[in-house]
Formats: sequence, C-alpha cells, structure tokens
Amino acid sequence: MAETKSTATVKPSTSVQAKKSGNAISLLAPVICIIAGYIIWRFVLGNSSGFNKPGTGFFWPTHDGPKNALNKMYLGGIIVPILLGTFLTMITFVIERFLTISKATGTGSNADFIRKVQYQLANKNVDAAIAECDKQQGSVGNVMKAGLHRYKEMITNNELSTEQKVLAIQKEVEEATSLELPMLEKNLVFLSTIASVATLLGLLGTVLGMIRSFSALGEGEGGGDAASKLSVGISEALYNTALGIGTSAFAIIFYNIFTTKIDGITYGIDESGFTLTQSFASLYK
Repeated sequence: MAETKSTATVKPSTSVQAKKSGNAISLLAPVICIIAGYIIWRFVLGNSSGFNKPGTGFFWPTHDGPKNALNKMYLGGIIVPILLGTFLTMITFVIERFLTISKATGTGSNADFIRKVQYQLANKNVDAAIAECDKQQGSVGNVMKAGLHRYKEMITNNELSTEQKVLAIQKEVEEATSLELPMLEKNLVFLSTIASVATLLGLLGTVLGMIRSFSALGEGEGGGDAASKLSVGISEALYNTALGIGTSAFAIIFYNIFTTKIDGITYGIDESGFTLTQSFASLYK
C-alpha cells in the first residue's frame, strides 16, 4: 500500500502584532495649525501697535501704514493665515515623521546588523541572532526577529519539506513587513500635498491682492500717489507667493529626505528576508 505523505500546513498566524496608532494627529494637526496661523496673523502680524493707522473690527481689521515687513505681511490678506497654517502643518508632520523614521532606523548600520545575524545563523545560534535583533531596535530588526522565530520553529518541524519551511519563513517576513511599512509611510501624503498646494495658495493670495490693488487704483484719482499705492499693494500681495513657495520648497525637501530613508529601511528588510531563507535552505536541507 502506498504511503500517504503528510499535508500539514503552516500556521497562518504571525508572531508580529499590528501596531496600534491613532489618526488623531492626522485629523487634528491641520485644523489646529490653521487656527494657530490665524492667531499669529491676527494678533502678531496684525497687532494695532505695528500700524500708523490701525483699523477697527475683530476678525479682519483694515489696518494701514505698516511699520515693518511683518506688518506688511498682514496686509497680504486672508490667505496669509491659511498659508501660515499650512507652514505649521508641514513643520508638525516633519517633526512627527523624523521621530518615527529615526526610531524605525534603529541603532547602528543595517549592513553590520545583517552580517552579525548571518554569523550567528552560520553557527546555528538562533537565540543569539534574536538577541541581535533586540539590540537593533528598528524596523529591520523587528522583521528579522519575526522571521527568526518562525525560523526556529521550522528547525524542529518534521512534517514539512525544506521548501515548505523556507516558504513559511518567507511568508512570516512578508507579513511582518506589511505591518512595518505602513507606519513608515504614514502622513507622508500631507507633505506631498502641501508641496503642491502651498504654491497654488500663494499664487491665489497674490492674485487676490493684486485685484484689490488695481480696484483701489481705479477708484483713485491717479497720479504719483496712486502709482505708489499700487506698488505697495503689489509688494504686499507678493508676500503670499513668497510664503507659499517657501513652504512648498521645504515640504519637497523633507519629503525626499524621508522617502530616501524609507527606501534604505525597505532595502534592509528585503535583505534580511533573503538572508533568512538562504541560510535555512543551506543549513537545514
């Protein structure tokens, strides 16, 4: 009678648990920053003591005769607080991403870490390799640790073939990776959006400012005084463009920095998975 080969399957569960992370900062930060931008625009840039002819009203006083460049920025209009809020939002997510990605990078070089794990696996010392993962304290170490736990299980598993064991380790690494990468890429969409929108908001503020300037010119009597007021109005309107372009430039720079760091971490994760599968396939045939 022909022997029946075992068809045992690998446990679908992963040793890595999904990281719980609320979206509070994603939802609240833009709103809070825009409110803060309005407060800065209204009560700092628009402080009545900074104008020769302070106006009346609370939400948007019509001040005139700014004493310095900051007060001139106030005259850029209602788009200025939105731009200030956009800038503060960008700074908030830059800090948040910097802290998250710095933690995910871990300690030391990924290349050195992987070499240490390879050395321990070559000596069949899985526990020492896991200890190296605990020392690394980053995303690469987390993924490698998850794979090593499954690696250790497969060593004592007598029901699966070597190929099935390698696939089980690879699946564990992929599942761990799918839990790590979303945390690295989270909130980067805000930086990419700000990079595109900030310039457009700046141009919108400039256009609205120039419309007001030319309208005032059309209502005036002309002459040198009118031309002077027009040039001042255009200058004030261009503050919107400067603020929008500056915010967009910073957002692009930091977005590229963070994506480069994430690519490096991703490469380390891929290399760690390859290390585990190749090591097991060569040592436990």
